[in-house]
Formats: sequence, C-alpha cells, structure tokens
Amino acid sequence: MRRWLAWRGHFWIALLLRVYLGGLFVLASLYKIQFPAAFADSVVEYQLVPYALVPVVAVVLPWLELLAGLCLVLGVRAKAAAWTVAGLLAMFSVAVASVLWRGLPVGCGCFEASGEPASWLTVARDLVWLGMALYVIGYDRFLHLERVFLLSSAELDR
Repeated sequence: MRRWLAWRGHFWIALLLRVYLGGLFVLASLYKIQFPAAFADSVVEYQLVPYALVPVVAVVLPWLELLAGLCLVLGVRAKAAAWTVAGLLAMFSVAVASVLWRGLPVGCGCFEASGEPASWLTVARDLVWLGMALYVIGYDRFLHLERVFLLSSAELDR
C-alpha cells in the first residue's frame, strides 16, 4: 500500500485529470452562459430550487463552473477549484438521483438545456468525475501557474 501511495505517477495522472475536468467544466458552462433562460428551464424541471431563486442559480452556477474549470486548466488555486468542482458534482449527483427517485422525466441539463435524459448512468458518470476531482485534490502538484506568477506570503513579508 505504501508503494502505491508513494508512486510518482500519481502527480502526472492528477495533472491530466485536472486539465480534463477543467476543460469539461468550461465546456459545460458555455451553453448555459449563452442561454441562461434555457438553463433556467432545466433548473425548474428539477423542482429543487424555489422559483424566486431560479434566475440567480441559472446565472451564477454556469459562471462558477467556468471559473472553477479555468482555474483547474490553468493551475491557479487548483486545489480550491477541485474542491469546488467536487462539491458541484456531489450536488449534481444528488439532484439527478432525486429526480430519478421521484420519477420526473427531465433532461440532464449538463451540457445543453435539452440534452440527454437524466438516468442512473448520469449519476454514475458524475460520481466517476467526483472521484477524479478527489484524486486531483489528493495528488495534484505539477504545473501550477500561481507558483510561477504569484508571490508567496514569505516573499510578501520582505
């Protein structure tokens, strides 16, 4: 087990997963940012958010996805971005499972407003992505732009 935990390949895999998840979240956010009304319809279909908050969720959530995705791709505050992505994926998994348990026929709303229908495969996919995000949180160490361009607290104290 120790050999597995000490393996240096984890860092490279985490880098690939970080860039993959970041690109995935950027891609998922673009349609929602361009068409917030269509995304708001998807949010309403899930019947989890009060109607008064639907416009806020429909506007803020895609921008949060975009910001977290860009941070992952660029390696800026990557651990915080990975925690954000993990939280979003956990929330998405619970939301889709809730819809399936209640028997509501809704579209996923993941990449398009009228995309594929929500299914248990959608939940499984989100949980796999959640596992990837947790792997990134645990092992990501390479190619962080913040280490190149931002000053550390020790450098600021000088």
